Amino acid sequence: MMNNIIFWLTFSLLTIMIIVFDKKFMMIRDIGTGTPRPYSLSRTIMAWWTVIVFGSFIVILVARGVVPTADISTFYLLSIVWGTIVGATFIDISDQNNPKLTDLGQNMPGSNFWVDILSDKNGINVCRFQTVLINLFFGIWFLSKVFFNVRDAENAPDTVLPYMSINNLLLYGMGSALYLVMKSFENKQKVMQPKPPVIDNEPRP
Repeated sequence: MMNNIIFWLTFSLLTIMIIVFDKKFMMIRDIGTGTPRPYSLSRTIMAWWTVIVFGSFIVILVARGVVPTADISTFYLLSIVWGTIVGATFIDISDQNNPKLTDLGQNMPGSNFWVDILSDKNGINVCRFQTVLINLFFGIWFLSKVFFNVRDAENAPDTVLPYMSINNLLLYGMGSALYLVMKSFENKQKVMQPKPPVIDNEPRP
């Protein structure tokens, strides 16, 4: 019971910290001129996995009294996350410094959290949708493994953090790579304006 309380309290506090820091410092927003600034998918992914992985370390430390040794797959997972935000930031800076590009997505006003992270400047983007689903799936899986493993006293502290298979890491990594490739084209496309409806003013017989 105590381990359950530690788990939920830890992740609740970390989530609240992310929300407060974003309200005060725009921590998970795009760097642009839009008002309000839109939420950033890459920064959200970074915050998501920071809470999950380091929150898990805190849970294990408080519940078991020792700092666990993470499996190498956790390092590979975080390396993909770090590479994603570095790549996305590089693309954003390159686009901002390119005088040929106008109507940058990060300079458009934000709408709401889910619409912002799922959209480019022409609306909901299927590649971003896939990226969100992949991160939600693996993040929830990681959390559920920690939740059940830390409750079992027979599990050594070093086995509480889950092992992520090579195939799953490849799937996650390829999804992140696809997101970066498609993101590099987002600001190069034209803003598609909806065509006005055609009104037939001819008299009917």
